[in-house]
Amino acid sequence: MKFQKILRIAWEGLMLNKIRSFLTTLGVIIGVASVIIMMAVSAGAEAAIAEQINALGANLLIVSPMRGVPGAARTLLYEDALAIAEQVIGIDGVSAEQAPAPQTVKANGVTLESLAIIGTTADFPAVRDYPLAEGTYFSESDNDRKLKVAVLGAGLAQDLFGGESALGQTITIGSTKFTVIGVMSPKGVVADIDYDGRVYLPISVVFQKFMTTSLMRADAVRTIYVKVASQDKIDSVTTQITSLLAARHDIDPAKPDFTIQTQQDIIATQEAATSAFRDLLAWVAGVSLVVGGIGIMNIMLVSVTERTREIGLRMALGARPGDVQTQFLLEAVILSLAGGLVGVLLGAGGALLFGALGTMRTELVPLSIPLAFGAAAAIGIFFGYYPATQAAKLDPIVALRHE
Repeated sequence: MKFQKILRIAWEGLMLNKIRSFLTTLGVIIGVASVIIMMAVSAGAEAAIAEQINALGANLLIVSPMRGVPGAARTLLYEDALAIAEQVIGIDGVSAEQAPAPQTVKANGVTLESLAIIGTTADFPAVRDYPLAEGTYFSESDNDRKLKVAVLGAGLAQDLFGGESALGQTITIGSTKFTVIGVMSPKGVVADIDYDGRVYLPISVVFQKFMTTSLMRADAVRTIYVKVASQDKIDSVTTQITSLLAARHDIDPAKPDFTIQTQQDIIATQEAATSAFRDLLAWVAGVSLVVGGIGIMNIMLVSVTERTREIGLRMALGARPGDVQTQFLLEAVILSLAGGLVGVLLGAGGALLFGALGTMRTELVPLSIPLAFGAAAAIGIFFGYYPATQAAKLDPIVALRHE
């Protein structure tokens, strides 16, 4: 028999039980849509992580005290940052940071509790790729002279002064008054840190006013950010900083009391943390497809049983076993491809809708569409082969006698 005729017979066989055929495809539809949506969720999560890390600044090295080492949190000092800036070759800037306990900020009749206070240095905007919206940032001279000046995050300036300009205004942090000289550009929340709700002060003032009751040394810093001149110099700069700090701290470079991370290191760490979630999504989607395939095989076996006399009659009229096998295999493939097509449409639309209306970011992965559709076709062939083979093995005489 010609393939076109076999295809027409297969299609007519499916149309005889439209509702059953539709219900059979539901498993494939759900499986294919699950693959596309879950890959979109996974890709969106990874993209969000990468964007957040890259928002810290370009070609950035992050030097921090080693966790778990007794006393290490007190050993990274402001002088270490100055030494890096003076002695390390291949960098465009260094910014040290220290964050005392959250403070109460008052201004313009508004009182805000538990605000983040960040002590930093003049290179902070350049190192962190975080420009000002208005005013200026404090200079190295301001830091050396311990001037009581402040730069506000965009959201904090709005909370304190509304539509009025914050420049030149006085704010009180704890019991100390500061003059606002600048407002940062809006940055939003990055890695759970609200940059728009912070106050930035000269780090020398933070040491003097807010670290005197701390168990740390007054000049200890929590992080040193180093902006490397270019990507190809990161390894060289890392080596220089490691040697320099090891010598300053009088320790073995192989057993440092500090860590140096790049953005790619942080991204890799975050991706490792999400790999279990990604694997779980893959297993769920895979199981959904297998369940859909089992449903197709089950219905096709029922169909073979119900249509035994039809099969016997077709064989008696000259149909070969291969023709019968092809017919039932085509029915399974048509079911799976129809389910795959609908699943692709629902999956792509669902991923976009979920990203637009939900709180979790999604990114449609183009590869997921042919992958899911191809998996649906493979499911139809794999799970349709056995019922088709059983139909082809029927004896025409026995089949004609079947009640």
